[in-house]
Amino acid sequence: MKRLGSVIGVVVLGLAGLTACGGGDDSGSGSGSGTAPSTSQAAGGGAKLATADVAGLGKVVVDGNGRTVYVFDKDTSGKSNCEGDCLAKWPAVAAGDGTPQLDGIDASVVGTVTRSDGSKQLTLDGLPIYLFASDAKAGDAKGQAVGGIWWVVGADGKKITTQPSSGGNGNGY
Repeated sequence: MKRLGSVIGVVVLGLAGLTACGGGDDSGSGSGSGTAPSTSQAAGGGAKLATADVAGLGKVVVDGNGRTVYVFDKDTSGKSNCEGDCLAKWPAVAAGDGTPQLDGIDASVVGTVTRSDGSKQLTLDGLPIYLFASDAKAGDAKGQAVGGIWWVVGADGKKITTQPSSGGNGNGY
C-alpha cells in the first residue's frame, strides 16, 4: 500500500510540473532536479513503446498512450542532460518496473539510464527519450526540430531529422 501511495505522489508531482510550464523556448537543460515522468506504464508496471505513423515523419516511436517520443541532441549515450525547467516541457519517459512491452521496436535498442534523481528513464539506441508537453494528443509531433535539437525517433532507435513542413515549430510554442 505504501508503494501505491508513492506512485500516486510521483504522478501528481509530475502532472503539477506539466501544468507549471511557462512560455518561452527552453530547449536546453535547466538547473534543478525535478522530474515529470511519463505515466504510460503497462499493466505489469513496465513501460510500453510502440510505433505509429505520424504525418510527414513516417513510422515513429510512441509511448503507451500513443504520444510521440523524442531524443535531445544535448544528451549523450547513457546520460540525460534535461533537468529542471527542461523536464517540465520535455517529460522523461519513465522505465517503470519490469520489462518494457514493445510493439514494432527491436528490444536490442531499448535500455535505461539512471537520472540524477535516481529514477530510471527509457533509452533508444542509448539515448534517453522524452515526451513533449505541448503534444496534446496521440499523433501530435509538435516537438519535432524544436530549437534544432529535439527529434522524433524511428523504430530503429535513430532520430529522424526531417523538418516539419508546416506549423512553425521553430520554438515549440
